[in-house]
Amino acid sequence: MSRIGDLPIQVPHGATVRIDPGRLTVRGPKGELNVPVPDGIGAEMDGATLRIRCEPGTRTALQGLTRALANNSLIGVTKGFSKRLEIVGVGYRVQKAGRVLVLQLGYSHPIEVLLPDGVEAAIEGNNNRISLWGIDKQVVGQTAANIRALRKPDPYKQKGVRYAGERLRSKEGKSGVS
Repeated sequence: MSRIGDLPIQVPHGATVRIDPGRLTVRGPKGELNVPVPDGIGAEMDGATLRIRCEPGTRTALQGLTRALANNSLIGVTKGFSKRLEIVGVGYRVQKAGRVLVLQLGYSHPIEVLLPDGVEAAIEGNNNRISLWGIDKQVVGQTAANIRALRKPDPYKQKGVRYAGERLRSKEGKSGVS
């Protein structure tokens, strides 16, 4: 029995769900997303409530996964998802040129990052903050993770690209042996 998969999903006002064999199509004011539905898992609408059902004998983990993906899609097409990144370091900065982010991260060359379809970005602050947003939670989160991976935060000097509000554990440098 899946505790997450059995929870009903309230469809927000302005969003519609179409149930097709093998997938759910979710539409809202911000766009449209498709959710794959594996074999043995079914979906049914009851008024403004979406329920994900699991046939007996199938793996209930897929029921919980499908329910979570459907819920995230409904949130995405109505509210959207966002991630904020901070760039910390002397000379570290970012610029936006169309759909490309140009980052100076202490390397000998600038790094260009092409934003995927469905992800928008804005530069804030003193060219040291990036806001990413879109309707697909996975794509927004993966884009933020890819940008962070270009220069992970250094635990010694605290420099690098980090998520907004991310707390780093500071490490001491080498201590001399007497």
